[in-house]
Amino acid sequence: MGKQRDVIDAELSAWLLAQPVFFVASAPLSAAGHVNCSPKGLDAFRVLGPRQVAYIDIAGSGAETVAHLRENGRIVFMFCAFCGPPKIVRLHGSGRAVLPADEDWAALHAQLPAHDGTRSIIVADITRVSSSCGFGVPTFAQPQARSALPEWVQRKGEDGVREYQRRNNRQSIDGLPAIEID
Repeated sequence: MGKQRDVIDAELSAWLLAQPVFFVASAPLSAAGHVNCSPKGLDAFRVLGPRQVAYIDIAGSGAETVAHLRENGRIVFMFCAFCGPPKIVRLHGSGRAVLPADEDWAALHAQLPAHDGTRSIIVADITRVSSSCGFGVPTFAQPQARSALPEWVQRKGEDGVREYQRRNNRQSIDGLPAIEID
C-alpha cells in the first residue's frame, strides 16, 4: 500500500517522466480562498534532482498556481498510472514561479522542453515523496497529447499571448497577484 521515500531516485524519476499527465494542486492561505488543482501534460515536467522538480507553465485561462506560490509556496504534484501496474505518487514541497526576466531563467529553461507560450517555469523543492496503491484508479488506453494549446498559442502569436495574459493572468480568482506582464 502506501510508502514514503527519501528522494526521487532514478527508478521513480523514470516512472514520473513516463506518465503522460500529472496534476498540480495549490491553495491560498485564506480559508475563503479557492483550492486549485490543474492537469498538466505536453511533456512539460522534469526531475532536476533527487528533491527538485520543474515544469513549463504555458499560458492558460488562469494563473492560480503562480499566485498561490507567490503568496505561500505550497504545492503538491500527483501522478497516477492510467495503464500498467496501479500506482499513485505525490510530491509535496515548496515552489516558486521563475519568470523570463528572472536571473535563473536561462539555466532552468535549458533543462526543460521548449514550448511556445511559456509564461513561467514552476520549480519545486520536494519535502515529501509518497506513493500509494492506485487500486481504485481506472485504466485508460494510452492517451495522446492534444494539439489544441500549442495551436492556440501559434494562432495568437507572441504579442497575442502576451495581451491575453495581461487581461487574464494578472491575478488569481481570489485576487492574489499572479503574472506581471509589461
